[in-house]
Amino acid sequence: MPELTYQRPILYLKQSDAFFNDKRYSLCEATTKAGKTAGGMAWIVERSLRGMPGQKRWWVAPVYSQAKMVYNRIKRGLPGELIRTHDTDLWIELPNETRLEFRSGEKPDNLYGEDVYDAIIDEASRLREEAWHAVRSTLTATRGHIRMIGNVRGRQNWFFKMARLAEAGDPDMHYSKIIAADAVAAGVISAQEVDDARRILPEQVFRELYEAIPSDDGGNPFGLSAIKHCIKPLSKLAPKWWGWDLAKKNDWCVGIGLDINGDVAAFHRWQKPWMETIELIKSITGTGCPAYADSTGVGDPIVEAIQRTHPNIEGYHFTAPSKQQLMEGLAVAIQQEAVGYPDGPIVVELEQFEYEYTRTGCRYSAPEGLHDDCVCALALAQRRRALPSVGDNILQYWAQRDAEEKAKQAKV
Repeated sequence: MPELTYQRPILYLKQSDAFFNDKRYSLCEATTKAGKTAGGMAWIVERSLRGMPGQKRWWVAPVYSQAKMVYNRIKRGLPGELIRTHDTDLWIELPNETRLEFRSGEKPDNLYGEDVYDAIIDEASRLREEAWHAVRSTLTATRGHIRMIGNVRGRQNWFFKMARLAEAGDPDMHYSKIIAADAVAAGVISAQEVDDARRILPEQVFRELYEAIPSDDGGNPFGLSAIKHCIKPLSKLAPKWWGWDLAKKNDWCVGIGLDINGDVAAFHRWQKPWMETIELIKSITGTGCPAYADSTGVGDPIVEAIQRTHPNIEGYHFTAPSKQQLMEGLAVAIQQEAVGYPDGPIVVELEQFEYEYTRTGCRYSAPEGLHDDCVCALALAQRRRALPSVGDNILQYWAQRDAEEKAKQAKV
C-alpha cells in the first residue's frame, strides 16, 4: 500500500474531545453550526485511513440529501488522484482500499446485513430509532466504534435517552455537549449571528438549536402548554379576518375566521370539488373581510378565480422562508395568548405540528401522514389580522364601488 502523510484538520478542544476519545460509544449534543459535522468527518476519515483493505465505514443520516451533502464535502476535501468515488451510490474508496459509504436511514431494513467497522450517526435526534437498531447490528461482529451527533430535539426520542445514559457515566460511553457559546469562543460562528437568531426565533426553538436545552414539547414550535392556554369556546362575534388553506390531494379545505379579539369565530372544514369550493369560499367570506388564501401550486388558479369577484381575498404563496415567517408569527401569538380557538381538530393539529432545522432555516410541518390544514388556515388568518392597513384599503374599495353603483342606479 502507498505510504501516506495525513494531517488532522484543526479542531477546537470541545470539538476534538467529542470524537477523538477512547470510548466505543460517543454521543455529542451540539447546537447548530458548532462544528459537529466537521469533527465527525475528520474522525471517520482518520479511522478509515487506519483501516485494512476491504473494511467499510458508514456515515448514516436521516435522509439521502443529508448523506449526500457530507459525501460531497469529504470528496472535495480529499485528493482526487488518490481516491475512487461513486456519486450515485455515495461511496469513497481510499488509497488503502477501505471504503466510506454514506447511507440514508429512511428505510431501516436496507441497513441490515453488512459488517461495518465504524459509523457516524448524523442528526441522531431526527433519525428513526429503527435505523439506529439496524446500524448497531452491523457493528456486532467487528465491535466497531460509533459516534452519534445531533441537535437537541425534545425529550421523547432515543438519542436524548441514550445521551442521558452516557452523561450519567456509562463506562463504555463518552458524552459531550457543545453550545453556541463554545462555537463563538472558538471563532466558528459570530456572536452577532447568535444574537440575531435569539431575536427572530421562538424562545424554545432558540434554546434547543443554540443552547442544547431540550423542551418538553418534542419539537413543537408553539409550546404544548401555550396551546392549551388558548383553548376557548367558538366566539359569537362576527369574523373580521379570514384564513383559507386549500385542499391538496387528500387534505382538507379549511377556513378560519377571527373576530376583533383574535378568537376563532368561524371554522369550516370540507373535502369537495374545486368549483363547489370556490363558491363556498366566496359565499362564506363575503366581500367585507380581508382574507388570505393559500395560493401555492394548485391554489394559484383557484385564488385567481375567486379574486375576480372578491379582491378582498389575497393569495399567500408558501415557500420555506414565507412559511417559517408565518408559523413564527402564529407561535408568538399563541405564546402571548393573542389568539383563541375551540378544542377539536385545530388543537389536535397544533399539538402534532413540529419544526425541523435544515441548512436553510427551520422547516415547519405536520409529521408525515398527518394534516396541518387547520394550522395553516389559523396562521393565515392571524397573519392577515396583523396587516390591517391592507384590509382598510380593500374595504374602502368596496365602499367606493357600492357608492358608484348606487349613483348609477339613481341616475337611471
